[in-house]
Formats: sequence, C-alpha cells, structure tokens
Amino acid sequence: MAQASRPIIAVVALLLLGLGVVASLVVSGVAGPGGGAADDAVEAARYVGRAMCVRCHPDVVTEWTGSHHDLAMQEVTDESLLGDWGAASLEHGGVTSMFSKRDGKPIIRTDGPDGELADFEVAYLFGVAPLQQLLISLPGGRLQAPSLAWDARPAAAGGQRWFHLYPDEPIDHRDELHWTGRGQRWNLMCAECHSTRLEKGYDRATGTYETRWFEIDVSCEACHGPGGDHVDDPKTPLPVAMRGAGAWKTGADGIPRRVDPIPEVDTALETCGPCHARRSSFGSWVPGDAFLDGYRPALLEETLYFADGQIQDEVYVWGSFLQSKMHAKGVTCGDCHEPHGLGLRAEGNGLCLRCHSPELGEREHTLHDADRAPDAVLCVNCHAPERTYMVVDPRRDHAFRVPRPDLTEAIGAPNACTSSCHDDRDARWAAKVIAGRAGGRPTAHWATALDAGRRQRPGADEALARLVESDPEDLVPGIVRATAASLLGRQGGPRAIAAIGRALRNEDPLVRHGAARALGAIPPERLAEVAGHLVEDPVRAVRLEAVTALAALPEDAFSPPRRDALASTIAELRAWQRHLADDPSAHVSLSILAMARGDPDEAEAELRAALRLDARHTPAAVNLADLMRATGRDLEAVDLLHAALAESPRAAVLHHALGLLRIRLGQAEEGRDSLRIASGLAPEVPRFAFVYAVALQAAEDGDGAVEVLREAARRHPGDIEILHALVTIQRDAGRLDEARRWARRLVERAPWNGGFRELQASLDGAEAGGRSE
Repeated sequence: MAQASRPIIAVVALLLLGLGVVASLVVSGVAGPGGGAADDAVEAARYVGRAMCVRCHPDVVTEWTGSHHDLAMQEVTDESLLGDWGAASLEHGGVTSMFSKRDGKPIIRTDGPDGELADFEVAYLFGVAPLQQLLISLPGGRLQAPSLAWDARPAAAGGQRWFHLYPDEPIDHRDELHWTGRGQRWNLMCAECHSTRLEKGYDRATGTYETRWFEIDVSCEACHGPGGDHVDDPKTPLPVAMRGAGAWKTGADGIPRRVDPIPEVDTALETCGPCHARRSSFGSWVPGDAFLDGYRPALLEETLYFADGQIQDEVYVWGSFLQSKMHAKGVTCGDCHEPHGLGLRAEGNGLCLRCHSPELGEREHTLHDADRAPDAVLCVNCHAPERTYMVVDPRRDHAFRVPRPDLTEAIGAPNACTSSCHDDRDARWAAKVIAGRAGGRPTAHWATALDAGRRQRPGADEALARLVESDPEDLVPGIVRATAASLLGRQGGPRAIAAIGRALRNEDPLVRHGAARALGAIPPERLAEVAGHLVEDPVRAVRLEAVTALAALPEDAFSPPRRDALASTIAELRAWQRHLADDPSAHVSLSILAMARGDPDEAEAELRAALRLDARHTPAAVNLADLMRATGRDLEAVDLLHAALAESPRAAVLHHALGLLRIRLGQAEEGRDSLRIASGLAPEVPRFAFVYAVALQAAEDGDGAVEVLREAARRHPGDIEILHALVTIQRDAGRLDEARRWARRLVERAPWNGGFRELQASLDGAEAGGRSE
C-alpha cells in the first residue's frame, strides 16, 4: 500500500471570489496508486480467472506463482502470515501495541478510532516483501491499514521486526494519518492495484462500501484484460498481448540499438503505468485502454520530483522512466523485467551488459576499483540511485541518468556521488571529477529551466517556452515538456501565453495535458479561441484538465458543435469526481465546477458533503466560508472557520481566510493577527506574506510591512506581487533608492509589463538619492 503523506496545501483551490484568487480544479487520489476502479466499464467484460488460463498456459502461471503480483493481497493463513505473533509489542507515540493470536487468528491490540486501546482481528494481508502490511475490517465495509507493519527483510539486514511507518511522527486518533482515517483506507487508496477486476462499491448516500474483486491478487486478467472472448475462440486475441524483450544489437561504438521496429504504442508501459505511476484514476480504465484515457498523471511537480526529474516523494517509476534515453530509444519494461515472475532478467551489472558494452564495467568508466569498492562499480548505484520509502523499501530512479553534481551546485538537486557514497565531500569536488572524466564542461540541462520556472526567476518564460517548443531531435522527454508547459502558467507575459497556446496543439497528448494545467494564465476573453478545441481532444486526460476553466465561459463563446462537446466533457468530469465520491477533494472539484456554471446551491451542497466526509478537509472549509461570504453570511462563515481551526489548528490557509474575513467585518487587529499566523505557518506561500504586509501597511505600519516583504522576497525572489509591493511601499515612504532597487528587480522579472516599466521610469526621474535606509 502506498504510504499516505500529509497534504501540502499552497494556494488551495480557494474560491475567494472577491479576493482575486483564481479557482482551479482539485483532483483526488494523488497519494499514489488507487483511488478508483473500473466499476462501470468492467460490467460488459467477461472475466474468467486464472483457473481457466492455466489450462493452456501452465508455464506462465508457474512463473507468476509466488511473485509479488501473486502475493499482492492474500487471505490470512499460517503460510501467508508473517511476523512475530507471540505477544510481541511495539511502542510508538505513547501507545504500546500488542501482536498475538486468539483461536489461531492474528489480533492487534492498538489505539482505535476513539484513541482507546482495543483488539482488532487481521482480515487480510497486503504485500510480502520487504514489508507485509495488515488490513483491519471496520464498520461500513472499510478495510484500514494500520501503520504497524512487519519488516520482512532478513534479521542481518535489520528486519524480522515490527515497525511503525511514521517512526518520527506522533500520530494519535485525531491525526489525518491515523490508521483509522481516510488516508489509510484500502478501498480508496490502494485496492485497485492489488486485486483483479476490483469494484469499489461506494454508496454516497450511506457512506459505506461493498467492495468486491474477481480475484484477490494481481492475476492474469489484471494486465491482459478480460479473457472471456479469448476462451470462447482462442483466435480472438486478449485485449493486451504484451511482448517480452525487444531485439537489440550493440554497434561498434558500444551503443545498443533496437533492430526490430519500435511499436507506436508501448503496450507494456500503457499496461504497467496505471499501477506504477503517481496518478488519479478516472474510474473507467480496463487493460487495453490508453493510460491517459484512464488516469491523470503527476508531472515533475515540486515535492514529488526534484527539478532535474529525480524521484523525491513516492512516485513509483513511470514518471522517471519517461525521462530516460532508454525509453526514447525503444526500451520497455520487459527488456529488464520478467513480465510474469517479475524478477530481473539478469543480476548485477549483467542486466545492463546484456545490451551495453562490457567496457563500461571497467575502471575507466566507473572511476572506481571493483576489488576495493564493489558496490561503487554497480551500474545502478550511479545511474539509478535509490530512495527509501515506507522506512524499509528502497526504490530506484528509472531515468538512468548520468550523475550531475554540477546541478547540485546550481539548483540543489541531489547527485549519486555525494548523496549516496562520498558524503564527506561536496558537490564541487564531484563535479570536477566528472568533468575531468568527461573531458570538459557539462552540457546544458533542462533542469535549470524547470528550476527557474518553479522559482519564477527572470527569463524563466523564455527558457520554459524553448523547452516546450524544442525539436523532436533534441530528445527532450515529453514529460519534461509537459511540465515546462504547466510551469508557464506561473510566469505571465506574452511569451508564456503564446507558448501555452502552441503547446495546447502539440502532437504529444502529455504536452497538451501539461499546457491545459496553465489555462489560468490565458486572458478570459481569449480562452475560447486558444483552448476551446480541447473539449474535442481525443485524449480524456486533456479534455478533463481543460473543462473546468472552459465551463466558466458563456455559451456563445463556442460554436454549436463545440457546445455539445463541452457538455459531454462536463458530464465526463462529473462522472469522474462522483466515482471518487469517498474523497472530499472530489466534492470540492464538483463545487468549483458548479460555481463555474453559476450554481452556488449545488456548490454549497458539494462542499458540505466534503466536510461530512472529513471535517478536517481545509479546502472545503475555506471554499464554503467564502461562498457564505459571497452570499452575505459573513458571521456564519466566521463560525465555520473557527470550527475548522478547532480540527486543524495549524492549517495556515484557514488562518488566512479568517484574517481576510475579519478585516472585511471591520475587525482589523484580529484580522492582522490571523494573517500573521498564516504567514508564519506557511512561509512557502508568498501570497500569505503579501496579504499580511498589505494589512500592516493599511495599519500605517510600513516598516513592519517592509520587513515581512523582504523576508518573503528572500524566499520567493521572483514573486511579482511581493516585488511590486516593495517598490510602492518604499516609494510612498520616501525611500527612493530602495524603491529603485526593487523596481529594477521587478522589471527584470516582468519586462513585458509596461506599467512596471513606467513605474521604474518615474522613480528614475524623481529627485536623485531620495531618503535611503
């Protein structure tokens, strides 16, 4: 099961209709594989089970038996159950949990949903190595995964023990990560990828589940699709008939090249991707469908990936493999992995040397002596470094990149040399060593453009636009261009807008999808012209990414055929989010759609539904409070925010919303105090600092405002609101030298803004010197 993490809420999808914050689509299921199943699409498909498959494919079933797919989820038996159940115990956060058996059944004694110790019988087992998790049945059909797991590694490797998945966090029953909560719910978070033909069976009216599967584990038809037609007539192919490894030949230059034709569609990646990618499910994918018709993938986003694309959070392998030159040249999953037994096709460097020249294993390439440092000459330790998740589960980055310690110096991305082995050396030392080996300066890398876009640095618009518009011969990965297109939405200016518009018509659907995430940068009067065609896009992920922004436009902005396509895509969006009705984020998305369509009553109903599911869901609370404000119910909104803060006292966005509302009600001092708290709790959100500074300036505390803005500018040197506020406040205080300095930075950041250039010119033309600090 994917390890749930705390949500990072920046400028959440706040309606804040009167306060200038643009609403955006909130999607659910981003915690990892899971979040939806093909409840409707599978109804027409005939599944037959592996008992039927084994009649003709016994060797394949034998390979599969005992694999991680076979053991993905199991009934509890003496053979399947791992762990010490002889009254073993584990203390964490002041709670001592006990593991024992009663009448032969495994029992955990731990804190329940009310915080009191209770006994819970283990209903199912989840996974097998390097850890085995447990599933507990709770009322309403919920299966919950305790944060207590068995370390299945050998004792010599530190295993054969009970451990807590959040060892450094005290988590009680009120915490969003407690095992009884939504974030640890099997039905919502992980069921789809551990069983075959799963039907989530969530009843929105009762809030209960009747989740069913055809086979408990990841069996034949989970990947190959329903086999009924194939059984009736073996000449009828399965929906997915994956091939094994491709045909490769190493040339005289030592570079392997694929000699058989590269398929237009990588069937393996399309089939493996749904459970080996960070994504949200649309709820209707079945094997054989295109990945982007079934899922909204994560791009190379902050907190998920480093700016150079290396894995950071638990993102699995799809996003990193798409970055690799190997993928671009036709390598696919089955070239390295056995598709049924799931083992590697060879061990150690033998896997890589099946295609690559043996000379790459020599010291001239590895820079290490195999006898003195055997681990240092393993290809994967330099080119596919590990990060450990769930405490004991190391996973490799699948971009197979060359270590770039120069990027560590430039943008802070880790590198395999000093992050994994030479921790007593710095990145500059490693960069010099590699530069000496490569015979010169390192080549330019797209990471600097993504980093500039994340930080909104001067020139980021041009750097990102060039990435998006790069020639196919440059082999810039599609996921990189898609990410660059999405980041263009933060930059502003005509260059960014033009590049977004071109990306919306890119032949790569992933690039179109990334560009659709940037529609908020398109002026509303141009949106139908620039992006209206997306409601007719053949790829579902593109259509659904664009539809909320387009739904807010008047009907006469579209031709009659396009209006029909818009209505159809809105229906798709509603079906997607209603499929995810057990996740409050889905209700927030539906509320935003309702507001875009001019239906505040439906929006309020969806927001209240979200809060019934989870009273701690801050986006729903903030949006509902602002909807109340917009409909003249300010005092009711204050009560709602106070109640939400009682549930989530450290939620910065709630303090921010309360501060704005208090100021609106004339409670200026209390409002500033709430804004101060929000800014302090979330310094990563520049708008919180900006609004707090504006409130201080309104209270004639210009020096305090400048102090807040300076610190915010240090953290967010490219934020236009921060820079503009520093210019105007310093100017109004008579500190013209300071105002000029900030004006230069403002114009450098946004040279396309004529108003900023005029502001700079007016300052330059003012009396020289001014009053300086």
